[in-house]
Amino acid sequence: MRKVIIVVHQKASSPGQVGQALGERGYVLDRRCPNLGDPLPDCLEDCAGVVVFGGPMSANDCGEMPGIRCELEWIPKVLAAGIPYLGVCLGGQLLARALGGMVTPHPAGHREIGYHEIRPTPAGTAVFGSGPLTVYQWHKEGFSLPAGATLLAQGERFPHQAFRYGSAYALQFHPESNDEIVNRWSTLAKIPLDTPGVQDQRTQFRLRRRYEQAMHQWLEQFLDHWLDTAEQPAQAAVG
Repeated sequence: MRKVIIVVHQKASSPGQVGQALGERGYVLDRRCPNLGDPLPDCLEDCAGVVVFGGPMSANDCGEMPGIRCELEWIPKVLAAGIPYLGVCLGGQLLARALGGMVTPHPAGHREIGYHEIRPTPAGTAVFGSGPLTVYQWHKEGFSLPAGATLLAQGERFPHQAFRYGSAYALQFHPESNDEIVNRWSTLAKIPLDTPGVQDQRTQFRLRRRYEQAMHQWLEQFLDHWLDTAEQPAQAAVG
């Protein structure tokens, strides 16, 4: 039975809907948390994919956090092996940095917290369809588009919402979100509600009931598409 390596950034982090969907497909989840001292494997022969999730830290914290530095050094090995990589929020920002891109806050201090619409680019219609998709977001930084990457989806406040690089995908949003995740994050958050782009907890749950089914259907289709990319040749190794 093949495994998918799950990289998280806190003790309480959950792979949520992504982990559940992978388990239903018969994959064993190998959970690692470098910030708590877990090593990342050098041997990837039995690995069907790698998913790196989000966290409250920044992809720029490699100087202060050995776990973040470890991930930035490890991601190019995953790409060179041609193993499907999925970066969610911080995981996508780490991919962008590993590819030479930048991770920066919104220039006006905006955030995206709650449900926000993204739109596919012409190159992204195979992944996102032809119309907009409303997704769960929780971030204050965004990634630039690295050289050689293909932009798949755009947003209003943060223009780069998803990109692809060979078998690697970066998503700025959180397809793993479920009721428990939304409740925990929105309960613990101490973010001023007058910050542009921030929704209160009641609004988040109201919009969740409206959009969760479409988000779940998208995730199911996307994971099958993503896992199939292992057959495709890897691009040039990243330094």
